Formats: sequence, structure tokens, C-alpha cells
Amino acid sequence: MTTPCDRASATQRRVWLALSFTVAVLYGLLTLKLAFAGKYVVQDDARQHVFWMYRWVDSALFTNDLIADYFQSVAPEGYKILYRGAIALGIDPFVFNKVLPPILGLVTTGYAYGVSLQLFPIPAAAFGSTLLLNQVLWANDDLPSATPRAFVYPLLIAFLYYLLGRSSQDSTGEVRHSKSGLGACLILIALQGVFYPQAVFLSAGLLVLQLIIWRNGRFALSRDRTDLLFVGAGLGVAIAILLPYALQTSVYDPVITLAEARELREFQPAGRSRFFDSNPWEFWIHGNRSGILPRTERLPFLLYAAVLLPVIRFFPDRFPLVRQLHPQARILVDLILVSLGWFFGAHLVLFRLHLPSRYTQHSVRIVLCLAAAIALVVMLDALFRWGTQARWQTVLAYAGTAMIALSLVLYPNYAYEFPGANYRQGSQPELYAFLSQQPKDIHVATLSAEGDMIPSLAQRSVLVAEEYGIPYHMGYYNEFRKRAIALAEAQYSPNLTDVQQFIQEYDIDLWLLDADAFSDEYLNRVWVRQYPEFARDVRRTTRQSEESPALERAIAACTVWKNQDLVLLDAACIE
Repeated sequence: MTTPCDRASATQRRVWLALSFTVAVLYGLLTLKLAFAGKYVVQDDARQHVFWMYRWVDSALFTNDLIADYFQSVAPEGYKILYRGAIALGIDPFVFNKVLPPILGLVTTGYAYGVSLQLFPIPAAAFGSTLLLNQVLWANDDLPSATPRAFVYPLLIAFLYYLLGRSSQDSTGEVRHSKSGLGACLILIALQGVFYPQAVFLSAGLLVLQLIIWRNGRFALSRDRTDLLFVGAGLGVAIAILLPYALQTSVYDPVITLAEARELREFQPAGRSRFFDSNPWEFWIHGNRSGILPRTERLPFLLYAAVLLPVIRFFPDRFPLVRQLHPQARILVDLILVSLGWFFGAHLVLFRLHLPSRYTQHSVRIVLCLAAAIALVVMLDALFRWGTQARWQTVLAYAGTAMIALSLVLYPNYAYEFPGANYRQGSQPELYAFLSQQPKDIHVATLSAEGDMIPSLAQRSVLVAEEYGIPYHMGYYNEFRKRAIALAEAQYSPNLTDVQQFIQEYDIDLWLLDADAFSDEYLNRVWVRQYPEFARDVRRTTRQSEESPALERAIAACTVWKNQDLVLLDAACIE
């Protein structure tokens, strides 16, 4: 199990690699089983990032749709090209969204296996790295979402692979540089820019740190001409790929400022885009958008063995296998340092570089998986060496190995949620079927949670819905918020004229109501309650008015579809 690559047979190396891909395939199949468990199943974040692509299937869909326009505008170009290519081949965008993650998982697994061998040439450790990485990836919803952030793993790990392999020493000790490795690094930086631009910052930072070397007992800058040219070329590609993002203007600008965000309830602990927290530990360490670390409940506990690797390196006599650790393993430290640098940089310029957590949480997962597997194999090797001294020690060594192996293999059985793909099952199939038979250019007004599902499962436009209330570009969000408040005011106004004016202004065709939409309990839980205007105006109107809302009075005459949970009204009837 601890045989180095140079002494392992070709069969041994192939077996460990095959096991790595087998794990990726099995976990991918588990996720596909969830994805295709029913007709109306959709991944949570794909509801934002994929629905608008039906415009490429049928140009009559999502016309004059603020939400579709916005999410199409913020999608990276490479991501759009990939999905548009799939659609051109006749593949439904949501079907492609479901089958893409296992493919990305296989690519990620292959490169992670290679990176691990470059750092620590023990095939068993490489398998352990890929096993842990697959468990982390499939226990979270980043990769299964097949949204732009899903691409950070294959693209960043592939970059690490080629960066580590760009130079090697021959038998004479001379350093030789691989032109193909250099070219691959540049291509991957460009791909990162068109799929997940935040990854470019990490790769650029890693390039800069390659110029810092350890010489004569201290850090120094490399004077190697090839290194300088390579880093210069890499930074040039990074700047070229990021420059359009920096220079382009959008109708949805400006980006929200820190001062503006602090004033919005949406960014507070109970808000749609929770960011701020009065607890410093939660804010800086565990915050999903603001913190350094990923969600710890979705990490295998054996991953924490990674923190032991820096310690056991200082005890090579007790842990002999640690001598196999390549000096290039410093790249794990480099990646953490770069990630922390951009993390704090993103905090300094909130929200110009988007969310700070995007610069650390993916990197931390990758580093922990690689380091933990290496540490576990080194410690197991030491345990077996110790176990040769007496029979009872041998028994303990085998027992310890069995416990670790079982913990790894059985992780999906005791994980917080596995797979954690976050697929959502539509609960109103009759509604989606009915809406999909309506004209393609209709607009549905609703405060119901079903508004989150209608664009994806019925391919029809909604005026607003909680899922699409993303408050980072104020040109978009101010209009979104204005519409949400106007909808709430019209829905609970006793004045029929207010309802009719709203319908005319926003070209509403259908109005979807929850069955209990006019109850006090509903008003206390509806998502627009986060807006102060709702509490100030709408709630006051419902309390003070002796007359029932005009929309409630129209239900009997204007209902075109209903069940025990929902009522759908014809807006033309209300007019």
C-alpha cells in the first residue's frame, strides 16, 4: 500500500487509478439517480443559472423578462458557449445540467490523482486524495449544480497539475521545462476566466509565488529567465482575460457598496443573502459568503488529518515515508496563502470582487483532501512499522487500518447528507403542465414559493420570486425590489383600481395565489416581509382596512385553475 511509484508495478498503479475513477463514477451515479428521480426535479442554483437558456431553444420564451435578462448578462461566456453547444445538439438545458456534473467529477478525479502523485509518489495516497475529494464534492452542491462555480474544481486542479509538471530534473540534475506544460497553464488560465473568473486570481497569485524560492537558508526571488517569462506570460493572459470584466459596463450597475449592504435586511442573518453576523467567529470563519472555511458538517472528519502533515514532517525518523514528500508540496501552502490574500482583499473592496468566501472555501477543500490523504498514508506506514515489533502491535495496526478504511468507505452512510446535490422536487406538476400550455410570452405575478419553480419547470416568466432576489447589482435589484413591493401592495389593496393599474404597468397575464394568501399567518412568513415597505404599508393596510383585498374578491369569478394549495387567476378578468 505504501510502495512508491518508482517501485510499484504498472498493474498496481493502474489498479489505484481505476479505483479512483470507480469512486467518481459511483458517486456520480448516486447523484444522477436523484437528478432523474422525477419529471419535475431541478437543482437549487440551476434555477437561477439555467432557466433562461430556454431562449436558445425557443426565442419566444422569456421575452421582456427582467430576471432572465439579468442572469443571462452575468453568466460567464465559456459557460454560455458550453450550454449553447449542448442545446445546438438537441440536448435540453436541464438534462445537460444533470449529466454534466459526473463528467466534471471524472476530469477532477483524474487531475487530482496526478497532482497527488506529483506531491507524494505513493499511488495509495493518490487514491485516498481522490476518494476524500469526491466525498467532499458530492456532499456539497457546488459540483452537482453544474453552474459556473462547478468548474473551479477541474480547472484549478488541472492548473495545479500542469504547474507542478512544468519543470523536472534529468539524471544529471539539470532542470528542464516542459513547453506543453507551460502552454497548458496559459490555456487553463484563459478557461478559468471564461468559466469562473475568481479562479484566475488564485492562479495568478500562485504564479507570482513561483518566483519566491528558498536559497541559502532564506527566501529569494528567482532569476531564472524561463521562470520570469512563464510568470509574465501567465499574468499577461490573466490580465487580458479579466480586463473585459473590469472595463465593461452593465445596465445593471452599480455593484452594491458596503454601506448600502449594511442598510439592507437582505444581508442580515435572517435575509435572503445573509452576509453580516454579529458573531465574529461566524462572520470570519464559518459564514457561507463571508467566512474562510467551508461548511464543516459537510466535511469527512478524517479530513482533519491534514493538520498533522506539517507536524509529522519534522519527525522523519518516526514517520519514514514522509521523506517521499516532494519539495513542490509547498504549493499547498502557496494556495492557502494566495486564497487568504484574495479573501481579505475581497473584504476590503466589498463587493467589487464578489464574495470573499469564493476565494478560500474551494481551495481549502482541495488542500485538505490532498494533505489529509498523504498524512493518513504516512501515519499508517509508521503504524505498520511499529506493529512488526510484537503480535499485539500487529493486531492494533491492522485494527487501526481497518477503522480508517471503514470510515472512508462508509462516509456516505453517516454523512450529514450524501449526495448533497440539493435537488428540488416540484410539488405542483399539474400547475407546471397547465402553465406550459399557455402562451409563451405570458407573465405570472405571484408571492408564492412556487414562483421559484415556474421559470425552470414550466418555462414561463414570473414578475418576481424569492429565488431571483440577488442584491449585488443595484440596477437590477432596485427594479426587482420595486416590483416585489408593488406586487405585495396590489395583492393586498382593497382598491380594485390599484390592482388594475399594477396589471397594466407590468403586463401581467396570470396571478398565482397560495390558498391561505390572505391570512395573518401568511403575511408573517411571506418572503417580501424582509422589505421595510411591506411592514410599513402593506401590513398597515390589511390591519386598518375594513374591506377585504380586491384580489380576494375576484377569486370566485376569475379562477382559471386551482387545487387545495393554489389558485390561479386570469388577470384580464380582474381588469
